[in-house]
Formats: sequence, structure tokens, C-alpha cells
Amino acid sequence: MNQKAIRRIPLDKFFDLKVDFAFKQLFGNEKNKKITIVFLNAVLKLTGRDTIKEVTFIQHELGGEYQDDKQSRLDILVKTQNGDFINVEIQLSNQHDMTKRTLYYWSKMYESQLVRGMGYSELRPTITINICNFTMFKDNKAYHSTYHLHEDTTLSRLMPEEDVLEIHFIEINKFIAFWHEEKLDVLDNILVRWLLLLGMVDGRKKKVYAEIYRELEELAMKDENLRAAFETWEEISQSPETILAYQSRLKYILDEEARYIDGINKGREQGLEQGLEQGLEQGLEQGLEQGRKQEQIELVKKLLKRHESIEEIMDLLGLSREEIERIKSLNLHQE
Repeated sequence: MNQKAIRRIPLDKFFDLKVDFAFKQLFGNEKNKKITIVFLNAVLKLTGRDTIKEVTFIQHELGGEYQDDKQSRLDILVKTQNGDFINVEIQLSNQHDMTKRTLYYWSKMYESQLVRGMGYSELRPTITINICNFTMFKDNKAYHSTYHLHEDTTLSRLMPEEDVLEIHFIEINKFIAFWHEEKLDVLDNILVRWLLLLGMVDGRKKKVYAEIYRELEELAMKDENLRAAFETWEEISQSPETILAYQSRLKYILDEEARYIDGINKGREQGLEQGLEQGLEQGLEQGLEQGRKQEQIELVKKLLKRHESIEEIMDLLGLSREEIERIKSLNLHQE
């Protein structure tokens, strides 16, 4: 295969698809719907009559019922032709809250279906897919784990005919380890191909796995969906607008990770004086909160100066419209 047929930019220019902004550009875009459907069917192992054939993208923000509620914009939320809801979340760094956050997101999505006059029997299954660039379950060697509601002793499903709760965790670091050990079936397992796509670039380490690219290049000769994904990936990785947004988002994520680590270190230092338990808790909270709001304010100001729309900033930083309008108003007063 002619190398230029699948790639026209250097490998190190490709976005890391584990950065939520880049992931949404590829999998959360209406024009790439076919790619999204193939990816979801691969993760959920749906075939035959159960295959997802159509999805509707939904813009959904969780929280905000009270003034201090955490605002959370879902990475990707779709509704299938059967009315099932599927949320896909991508997480680059570990802040040790993924399980609780997942259950919170799931409960809000499930609850949001119920409208006045609707019976509980009409509630549809709600599925969450978490793609994590870190280890979630140290005692589980598998890179793909799936959870349902079941009885502790018999392990029987609470609702075997229609599981309303289904949660997937895909751990990319474990997946890459399997790939290095040559334990993956890239020819017959479609999910492996898509996870290789996600694992090819490591934005945090500024590393690209050229050997993964070569494997995907060969697979793309026969897989038109994979080829289409590569073309779109290449397109978004060289657009000036998306490059700026991607770099800003990656910097924000890495800064948040650094603050989290700094918070732990401060907590340990305080723990030496005040007692480990109390000091770690206080230091962690202070470290996480200190500078976060100011960092967001400064980043919003910069994006506004570059004439980015409020909707684009909402998607990029996960902030609500009200928060961005408030920062915009304060900035105007200061000027």
C-alpha cells in the first residue's frame, strides 16, 4: 500500500485521541456517525439484530440544580434507534474519582429520561463506556471490564431481559501492554483496531508508536471504516483552529494533573505536622482548588480574545454558559 494514501502528515503531528477534545472531534461528530456506530458495536459486542444501526447525538449537561452544583458536560452521549442511551467518557489522567463520577453520570442520564406522565416501565437501558489512560482495577488483568447489577450469591442479573445499567471500563495502558506482549487478535477483533487507534499517540509523553501505525496501515487496506477514521484524524490534526483548541485542552489537563499531584504532596507535608489523615485531606483539597479557578479564568480570557465562541469554550473546558458569561463580564469591567 502506498504510504501517502493513508498518511500525508508526520506521525508526531497526529492528535492524541485520548484527549477528550480530539476524541469528540472524531467520534462525536455528526459527519463521522458511521465511525461512531462501528466503534460502539465493537465495544458492546453487538451483532445481528442487536446491532446499533442509528444514533442521535445529544448535547447534555449534568448538574446545575443548585448554585454550587458541579457542572459536567458529557463527552459523547447518543440515543440509539431502540431508545437506549450510551455515554462515552475519555479520561487521560487519574484523579481517583472515576467510579463515583461514573455512577453519578449514569444516575443523571437514567433520571433524565423520566418526564411527566411517563411510567417507570418505559425507562430505557443506559450504558456508560469509560476509556481510561490509567489502571482502574489492579487485581483484574483484563483491559476491558463490564459491570451490571447482579445478586451477590447466585450472580443472577437483576433484570436479565433488559439490563438498565451497563458500565464498561477500558484501560488503555493494560491494552498497550497486551499489544507489546503480542496477545491481541488484530485480524478478527474489531475493537482491538479501534483501541490501537486510541493508543497510537501518547500526548503526555510526546510519544508515537510507529509500529502501531504500521499495523493499522495494513489493516486499513481492508477496513474502510478504519481508513475513514484515519483520514478524519489527519484532517483535524492539521487544522489551525483545532490545533489551538487541542493544545489548550492538553495543557489544561496536564496542569490539572500537576495540581492534583501538588495537592497530594502538600497534604503529606501538612500531615507530618497535623497528623497524616487530616493533613492529607486538607492539603489535597487546597491543592486541587488552589489555582484551578484562576487557571480557568485566564484560559477563558485567552480563548475569548481569539474570538472563540462560547459554545466552543463550553466544549473545550467543560464549563457552563453562565460561568463563561460571568468571566466575560468581569473581563470587560476590568478593561
